[in-house]
Amino acid sequence: MIHAEKRFARNPRWINRFWAVVKYELLWNIRKKKFLSMLIVAFALETVTFALPVILSNFANISIGQNPDFVVGGGIGGLMFFLFALVTVMNTISGEFESGTIVPLLTKPVSRTMVFLGKLFAAFLTLLATYTVLYTYMAIGGTIVYGPQNNLQLLPVHLFGSILSTFVWVSIVLAIGSLSKSSMIVAIGAVAIFLALFIGAPIVSIFSEQAWVLTYVPGNGATGYIKGLDSQTSVSIGTDNIASNLINYILHPSANVTFFKIGTVTPGKPPELIELSTEPLSLFLLRSLMVATTYTTIFTFIAWYAFKRAQVLE
Repeated sequence: MIHAEKRFARNPRWINRFWAVVKYELLWNIRKKKFLSMLIVAFALETVTFALPVILSNFANISIGQNPDFVVGGGIGGLMFFLFALVTVMNTISGEFESGTIVPLLTKPVSRTMVFLGKLFAAFLTLLATYTVLYTYMAIGGTIVYGPQNNLQLLPVHLFGSILSTFVWVSIVLAIGSLSKSSMIVAIGAVAIFLALFIGAPIVSIFSEQAWVLTYVPGNGATGYIKGLDSQTSVSIGTDNIASNLINYILHPSANVTFFKIGTVTPGKPPELIELSTEPLSLFLLRSLMVATTYTTIFTFIAWYAFKRAQVLE
């Protein structure tokens, strides 16, 4: 019995070793100044979103109208998804190699795959806790400013979609970090990819007939409108908008999405919106989910493979 206990102490169970890696990574995430700064900025922006209408309404002496769909119709945008992904996992792998902590980490009774999965799960827990607090804060603030809110039971759906959208960027950042082992290259590469898509997607969406290409790239994608509803109900096909698309589908399962471009129909006349195509919202949502899952799987595999094969110099 004593010998068995000693063997167990020397060789802890897989779950214990895995959880040790997760706790190690969680503590590292909590101590990151970049992450804490980003969290403060996110809360500050949400506070401004609530406070600004109140301030402006007081100056104009106009009461704020009720908006029961403010919470489920809002949420964290694509820029926030990217920034939270960047500050959460930018140093997850590259930082270990730069600081040399990868050497003592791999001397523990853990495999590289376990280390990688532990870091990935820690990133998930970090984002889950962060977004839960942010959405709770948004629900409370929205209720105070805009009155009772509809469909608050859909907030977990919003949370799930937001995490899935963020993990597209998490996987890309991890892949760059595993391949380069440089936090500087991670930051520059990830920001360059995001800006290229952030700036290029609206141009292609509005002025080109090839907006369908944006279905298969990360980011906001092309913009369309849900037919049969308010003409201002716009939707985007990109991976950054899975949460809002899920909400729209639950509330309007039979809706269709129409895409437009800006062009000139009659020579000499000003540009106008030209209808390009219409498709069911269900197909629109399914495609976004498949693209997000595919990108996350591919880039996570690249990150894992590069980390598993990386040489460690003591």
